[in-house]
Amino acid sequence: MMNRIPITREGYERLRKELEQLRQVERPQNIKAIEEARAHGDISENAEFHAAKERQSFIEGRIRDLEHKMSMMEIIESQKFSGTKVVFGCTVLVENLDTGEQVKYQLVGPDESDVKQGRLSVTSPLGKALIGREVGDVFQIQTPGGLREYELIDIL
Repeated sequence: MMNRIPITREGYERLRKELEQLRQVERPQNIKAIEEARAHGDISENAEFHAAKERQSFIEGRIRDLEHKMSMMEIIESQKFSGTKVVFGCTVLVENLDTGEQVKYQLVGPDESDVKQGRLSVTSPLGKALIGREVGDVFQIQTPGGLREYELIDIL
């Protein structure tokens, strides 16, 4: 049995739109660019042709990558969950007890995580440590910089 990759509906829609953009817009534009570059004659020294072929390789690779990932994804509806424990899709406020810094994160799948945007992967060390926690829980995680202690301040 394949492992399913969790993702929020919003994250899935972002990936679906990217895939559609690649298939419907970027691929046809790139095919046209290759045809135009070929029309210029000798392709062996044609930089435009080689750039368009590289772009084609990138586009096709990204399409395959997205198709594969999306076939393994399972959309988790976060609004279904309400309660006192941290679950996938919920937003939490945590405090780093070593620094006093408080940060708000939404727990999301690995393909939609972006720490700068407040989206933390459930497969990250902090994400794993948060699952199942309740407000007020204090816990430690091992990071590359050493052992860190956190407190779950709120589930938003």
